[in-house]
Amino acid sequence: EVQLQASGGGLVQPGGSLRLSCAASGFTLDDYNIGWFRQAPGKEREGVSCINNSDGSTYYADSVKGRFTISRDNAKNTLYLQMNSLKPEDTAVYYCASDMICLPGLRIMDNRAEYWGTGTLVTVSS
Repeated sequence: EVQLQASGGGLVQPGGSLRLSCAASGFTLDDYNIGWFRQAPGKEREGVSCINNSDGSTYYADSVKGRFTISRDNAKNTLYLQMNSLKPEDTAVYYCASDMICLPGLRIMDNRAEYWGTGTLVTVSS
């Protein structure tokens, strides 16, 4: 059974940093494209970042480019999202997911995924 468990959210001041983790079980991370989505109150779900499993290329939404870094540790079967220079508009529930269309070369990250993990709340506020 595919399972994804996200953690690492919390309250942080603007300009601060957080690192989200997503522990995967039931499959290995490089079996599928994998990534992070977020959903803020009253807003639609947004694809934040993903890794293409074929070539390891990465996609970032324009809103987070240069501030967030996605990575994976295959030995731990864990996906990470390092978030720096956080802004109030980054406040959202963050979800990890796998098996979505992720084509960084075309700047495409589909909003649908086959497997979804639990969410973790990130609140950026002073």
